[in-house]
Amino acid sequence: MTPDEKASPPPEPVTPAVAVDVAVFTVLDGALHVLLIPVRTGAFAGRSALPGGRVRFDETLEQAARRQLGAQTGVRRIYLEQLYTFGSPTRDPHGRVVSVAYFALIPHGARFVARGHGVTAPWDARWCRVARLPPLAYDHRAVIRIGLIRLRAKLRYTNLVYGLLPARFTVSELQEMYEAIVGRRLDRRNFRKKILSLGLLRRAPGVRRGAHRPAALYAFRQRRPMMIEVLG
Repeated sequence: MTPDEKASPPPEPVTPAVAVDVAVFTVLDGALHVLLIPVRTGAFAGRSALPGGRVRFDETLEQAARRQLGAQTGVRRIYLEQLYTFGSPTRDPHGRVVSVAYFALIPHGARFVARGHGVTAPWDARWCRVARLPPLAYDHRAVIRIGLIRLRAKLRYTNLVYGLLPARFTVSELQEMYEAIVGRRLDRRNFRKKILSLGLLRRAPGVRRGAHRPAALYAFRQRRPMMIEVLG
């Protein structure tokens, strides 16, 4: 080793890049689905992934999440909640990347229609059933798993389910949203009694007509996050 080599400082480590990933959930046909996009290049070509990407120097994490989500899927102006930070050194084979994940709930067809279920869209985003996920890129299976855990927990002590429903709905439709996420059937009579006792809902004009007798329509008094015990 030469004197110059001895005097040279060790090389600076490469600074990790920062990225965001967004897990958008909805309920279709009584089952929880997540929004995925195809990966076309790189080590995970042919797999599916959550919408996301690198954060720019001049934007916040949430701004980056909204920008990437809108550009890749067309989903905009929805409530996003930060979920978890994923920082395994091996999570991205293309380099050292730390990702901050967000999650959201949207009613299917209200502000966005993905491909699949007989429709086309200008984006390649697709709804995929959480219980039957295709091969995923990066650590996105873990992101979805943690997102589902968070969703199930928050349904017990918040009104977050409002993000899945249209402006007017029946109590039965509300119960279906809960059942799709918690993964089990709920007693119809007990659920109705509890949900109506909380003061979250108000009667809305009209009824829902179907095979049985017309069902009363309801609406949320407030469509914003609130802390309230819904499921015991």
